[in-house]
Amino acid sequence: MGYTIEQLSSECHDTIAAANDPSGREKVRQHLEKALADPNFVETHLGPDADAERNILFEDPDFGFCIIAHVYIGAKASGPHDHGPSWAIYGQAKGTTEMTEWNVTKKPADGEPGIVEPVKTYEMTPGDAILYNIGDVHSPRREDSTRLIRIEGENMKTITRDKFEAA
Repeated sequence: MGYTIEQLSSECHDTIAAANDPSGREKVRQHLEKALADPNFVETHLGPDADAERNILFEDPDFGFCIIAHVYIGAKASGPHDHGPSWAIYGQAKGTTEMTEWNVTKKPADGEPGIVEPVKTYEMTPGDAILYNIGDVHSPRREDSTRLIRIEGENMKTITRDKFEAA
């Protein structure tokens, strides 16, 4: 038997309980890499029958973090964004995602979007897991269908976030 969602969620919970800070999030990122390296885990949660663009696999009752399976069919791009008061870890399971990280040159204020400029762009391929801490602005772009696991510090469906525009 391979790595399970129960094991991943338990390890993430224990890690965040011990260090709910960037060092703990880095360990959570490593737990996600372990899950992505297990073909059974990927097949169970992101196999051919998975079709939800956002499927919450686990939501922690104590810390509020969520483990989410994402299935994107066809090309998809998102503009520059952060995760508000939260953090996120993107874990690529299938396909390739081009990720751009952005520097904020003007913070959002008075209903106006913030202004950002690109810092670096790279490809995420199966097995990669990248941590975006609170305030990190990034944007994913996919040329074809992809599947990923994302861990959010809290359920982003309940969060209002600032807007950003490229300079």
